[in-house]
Amino acid sequence: MAKNNLLSEQLAYIGVSRTPTHLHLCSYNAESICMQDGKDIDSLIPYLNKNAINWIQIHGFQNTEVIQRVCQNFNVDFLTIQDILNSNHQTKIEQHDTYNVVILKLLFPNEDGYVPQQIAIVQGGNYLLTFMEKETDFLNDINTALEKNVLKIRNRQSDFLLSVILNSVMASFISIISELEDGLEDLEERLLLPEQTDIPGIENIQQYRRNFRIIKKCILPLKEEISKLLHTTDNDLLHKASHPFFSDVNDHLQFVLQTLDGCRDMISALVDIYLSNNDRRMNNIMKQLTVVSTIFIPLTFLAGIWGMNFQWMPELGWRYGYVFAWTLMLILVAVIYFYFKRKRWY
Repeated sequence: MAKNNLLSEQLAYIGVSRTPTHLHLCSYNAESICMQDGKDIDSLIPYLNKNAINWIQIHGFQNTEVIQRVCQNFNVDFLTIQDILNSNHQTKIEQHDTYNVVILKLLFPNEDGYVPQQIAIVQGGNYLLTFMEKETDFLNDINTALEKNVLKIRNRQSDFLLSVILNSVMASFISIISELEDGLEDLEERLLLPEQTDIPGIENIQQYRRNFRIIKKCILPLKEEISKLLHTTDNDLLHKASHPFFSDVNDHLQFVLQTLDGCRDMISALVDIYLSNNDRRMNNIMKQLTVVSTIFIPLTFLAGIWGMNFQWMPELGWRYGYVFAWTLMLILVAVIYFYFKRKRWY
């Protein structure tokens, strides 16, 4: 039974990752950038710069005390920390007085399809905190862009960094949904082949359906939540200059959602095609069995007549009776067979 988190003062990580908790700091402004690793916030405090954007990446939720101290250093409330440590938390975007919170899911491939991993983002005036359950290279491209100051990224505020991270998340989903769409199209072509030597089974469709459900569960809640970032008039942390970048994130989200709807329709169509192919194969089998049965019906009739134990049956005493019986049967088989061939029933 789930516990009421409002009645507990203890923080607990709800998840399965065993990644040790560690921190990466990237403090930057237009003139300089400083990168530093640490095991807790105390080791990074000397490198924090009030005149720069301080981006702290926290990987691994094993040490909840370290995470709590990081959040307390930036005045993040207790309920938000609980949400960050809950890997099963639903996707959401919240606006607080001094910071914004974004909790969403990333998808990483494994042998069974995709496994979700939560990423939580806390954005303040001159800082941004990202919390991830495992050590991944997902944010490496952004770190590289900051080092090289691509498109003068270091000249911008923390809300722009938030939009860049969200765009990376959307790019990841676009790649995944495009791969899913391509796979469904290939499966459709295989199911529609006139000569099916390697027929895809229902388990192939089920695998795509499972992946579709995982993607939908991760991305669909953003459809309603993303509007909180687009209406920035009442949020001092989201500047008007960054509005086009969040609109771009929304455009990518809409593309993913539209493609997802197309994949849903395609999966339904594939199930119908699979069932139709099964019915067609069954009809072909029944047709062949019917033809064979029809051929043997007159033969069985003749065998039944000549198998009767009447005393006076002229054919039984006829010298050529056996040859005649075989000849008649073969002629009947040939006539029925060629009749079916002419009618294209076989």
